[in-house]
Amino acid sequence: MDESVRYILDILRGPLLQGTLASCKLIICSAPLGLLTGFLVSTGWVYGNRAVSGLCRAYVILIKGTPLLILLFVIYFCLPSFGLMLSPFSASVLGFIMCSGAYSSEYIRGAILSVRSDQVTAARALGMSGMQAIVWVVLPQAARRALPGCSNEMIYLIKYSSLAYMLSFIELTGAGKMAASRSFRFTLVFSVVGLIYLGMVSLASLLFLWIGKKLAIPGFELKRD
Repeated sequence: MDESVRYILDILRGPLLQGTLASCKLIICSAPLGLLTGFLVSTGWVYGNRAVSGLCRAYVILIKGTPLLILLFVIYFCLPSFGLMLSPFSASVLGFIMCSGAYSSEYIRGAILSVRSDQVTAARALGMSGMQAIVWVVLPQAARRALPGCSNEMIYLIKYSSLAYMLSFIELTGAGKMAASRSFRFTLVFSVVGLIYLGMVSLASLLFLWIGKKLAIPGFELKRD
């Protein structure tokens, strides 16, 4: 067996496997909570009172205007000054949730605003409260319309996860860097790491395509000539 192939198999079974599992752990913990944050923030922005809406708007502007790496550094290095100590994993997850939630909220807010307001009026006429109309009438439609944008944000999150290495959490990129530093085969190692990221993104894309088909309403699909 060629030496390069043997080396690739060795690192795939060792550090890159552990790094991939660590990256998946980051994504699995961050993605659902980031999406939930996006729903809460967008709903508060659109339907909240002046104070709630202003707070949600300020959150989105602040997080969108702050580079993710700076946000991670603030969480990990600055919060201990206020008595809040977080592990590299917890700090990374919190940063990813905050970032993903802010960007997802913009997609969801646009989807909410695209739902006609007279549907809420009709729901209220049928006896629903305002909250019930939002939860059972507006948000399900908004979720379908926001899915393409939110799926892109989840895919970005897979690539964002590489920044956790800057907080000394060894995920896929960190594992690749350590393996390459030991063997000095940087081109070979990072080519394999890139292919693993490509595989993860491709699987996520296929998953969201499947979800989109499951959520599609018969008769409302995009028609192509």
